Amino acid sequence: SGFGSPSLSSSSLHFAGAVLSRAASPGKVLVPDGESDDLASPAQPEELQIPEDIEEQTAEVNMTGGTAEKLQSSEPTQGIVETITDGVTKGVKELVVGEKPRVVPKPGDGQKIYEIDPTLKDFRSHLDYRYSEYKRIRAAIDQHEGGLEAFSRGYEKLGFTRSAEGITYREWAPGAHSAALVGDFNNWNPNADTMTRDDYGVWEIFLPNNADGSSAIPHGSRVKIRMDTPSGVKDSISAWIKFSVQAPGEIPFNGIYYDPPEEEKYVFQHPQPKRPESLRIYESHIGMSSPEPKINSYANFRDEVLPRIKRLGYNAVQIMAIQEHSYYASFGYHVTNFFAPSSRFGTPEDLKSLIDRAHELGLLVLMDIVHSHSSNNTLDGLNGFDGTDTHYFHGGPRGHHWMWDSRLFNYGSWEVLRFLLSNARWWLEEYKFDGFRFDGVTSMMYTHHGLQMTFTGNYGEYFGFATDVDAVVYLMLVNDLIHGLYPDAVSIGEDVSGMPTFCIPVPDGGVGFDYRLHMAVADKWIELLKQSDESWKMGDIVHTLTNRRWLEKCVTYAESHDQALVGDKTIAFWLMDKDMYDFMALDRPSTPRIDRGIALHKMIRLVTMGLGGEGYLNFMGNEFGHPEWIDFPRGPQTLPTGKVLPGNNNSYDKCRRRFDLGDADFLRYRGMQEFDQAMQHLEEKYGFMTSEHQYVSRKHEEDKVIIFERGDLVFVFNFHWSNSFFDYRVGCSKPGKYKVALDSDDALFGGFSRLDHDVDYFTTEHPHDNRPRSFSVYTPSRTAVVYALTE
Repeated sequence: SGFGSPSLSSSSLHFAGAVLSRAASPGKVLVPDGESDDLASPAQPEELQIPEDIEEQTAEVNMTGGTAEKLQSSEPTQGIVETITDGVTKGVKELVVGEKPRVVPKPGDGQKIYEIDPTLKDFRSHLDYRYSEYKRIRAAIDQHEGGLEAFSRGYEKLGFTRSAEGITYREWAPGAHSAALVGDFNNWNPNADTMTRDDYGVWEIFLPNNADGSSAIPHGSRVKIRMDTPSGVKDSISAWIKFSVQAPGEIPFNGIYYDPPEEEKYVFQHPQPKRPESLRIYESHIGMSSPEPKINSYANFRDEVLPRIKRLGYNAVQIMAIQEHSYYASFGYHVTNFFAPSSRFGTPEDLKSLIDRAHELGLLVLMDIVHSHSSNNTLDGLNGFDGTDTHYFHGGPRGHHWMWDSRLFNYGSWEVLRFLLSNARWWLEEYKFDGFRFDGVTSMMYTHHGLQMTFTGNYGEYFGFATDVDAVVYLMLVNDLIHGLYPDAVSIGEDVSGMPTFCIPVPDGGVGFDYRLHMAVADKWIELLKQSDESWKMGDIVHTLTNRRWLEKCVTYAESHDQALVGDKTIAFWLMDKDMYDFMALDRPSTPRIDRGIALHKMIRLVTMGLGGEGYLNFMGNEFGHPEWIDFPRGPQTLPTGKVLPGNNNSYDKCRRRFDLGDADFLRYRGMQEFDQAMQHLEEKYGFMTSEHQYVSRKHEEDKVIIFERGDLVFVFNFHWSNSFFDYRVGCSKPGKYKVALDSDDALFGGFSRLDHDVDYFTTEHPHDNRPRSFSVYTPSRTAVVYALTE
């Protein structure tokens, strides 16, 4: 396979650094019109016609000339056959489960989406074109790279690789005129270890072992590649670096040659847990996970926070800011080194130890992975890596995200596909992550990135000229890879647009995610919290929580890290505001605002979990109503306009989590934490989020009451601010005796204990609210009660 990019036909592709897709002017995406019914010939530009004999062609790309050139199959590029053979053999050898190797299944016909949603037939030209592009690239990868399994092992050839004889370093940088490996090992001498370039823009050097057999580059040494580029001479960190650190007093990070001796390498002890039916995710940030104003470590999180997550009843931890990012306050979303775990928190071995401990506790570990954009840093990131604007990214305006101030990948580039697919594979293989939450997927799927765009649900918004088909195809490929090689891995996409087919399997024609992150729910709560709860519409709440696509699973949340950032407010702060500073101690009188806030905080979380989706997410600390926002340490900043934004004296005071507040017996935060824990354990016991039975029987605007069934549970919410109702009839499906399973008004949860939990509730054959049976309850104001059918 070498590292070149196969041509599908000499006229079908144009290359600017191995671009596999369409050549388009900035801001213009050539995709078929989603309104067309023409199934036979989707509106493709001439150069995109797919050759009929694709599987019979053997071609490689001359990336230096900028156009695809066929090479005769009788004269393969040196190393192609060897690389494919080695890669496939190694893959089969290492990926054995019992006697059966893990493989990525062949593409299906992509037609089942029309059975699931017949209205998609109106956009068949777009969807069939999308699937044909996916199949075309899969076929090319199979033909020229030995399949996705081998293609996704780019980290075994690129970057630094060690053999018994020495170290090989390779880097794809087609724009560079010359390159040399420099570092501590050769006193940063650019003439000591110059590199050679192949026909595909891959620079290479081999460093044999020292005479005593030791490595030519000591473990922990700083290393960079020095290139003469169209933009001048520059030192860059390898795109495939496995570890990078920031030296004291320096701003750019340094790449580190990371190859510890065998006795220092962490060896995993515990098997990865099976994927649970219901996902209850605790979203976390390692650095700010300490009650102390500091950057916390992987080791401390492992020892102090993981047991807390387990005790609270969550079954998965989602970790942010793992990929190295030079700007701490970016929350990990401006990635500079995609294969390197952040050195702020410890070493790669420390991270492996954390993940292994989570597995010992039965927790899945999900990574918040960023493939939607990249830091625009040129010294320690990918931006302008080889001195060109179009190396890993689109050129011109299309390659820049104007709101995020970051670079945007060209998902039509062969080497970008290799880089990103290998990156996903690396974290699953090397670190044993159990899956991903893909960040910013909406931004990837549309050229407008979802900015200043209101999605109304009209299918034309999803399947038209604004859709970036290259990006959608990449998402299909990465989901293929994840689910094919790691069947238990979880794939969650952050999509606010509601893209249809998002969570339908790829062989059926979908994008292939397991879950969509249901972002609209949190936005709805913020909208409602800006109003008095007296004006809340029960039907509006129910509609927002239940408005999701059939057969497409969602992870829902009342608030995530987004709502906790400085400039925004958490739900607790919206509800209780400054009263939280003075009236949360149990030895002081409460206030009406505190009583209202604690009651609604619990109800909002339970109704979100009860109705909102098949998975649930909470950002750390929000379970007990963390009183502070998140403000990363920062100094003053001068804007281009000359305006100066004041900093916070680089303080960590607001960049931590005060778990001690939730644990304190003398504070009201404890009640909210106890309720969140009880809520998680209730779901663990009954599995109501994934129950097929769900029925909303009442959404009464005058009473402010919502009643619904999920599984064998009946949920009764009374959002009324003052009215409690005696002998309130509750419709249900199944006959028998019901008992209180969870009561938000329990004194343990900071409530007023207005319900007797020893009371039995027997059903009668009295139909009510379109339900065949019913029973009567007392429902206090601002209280949520869950009734369970007893055996």
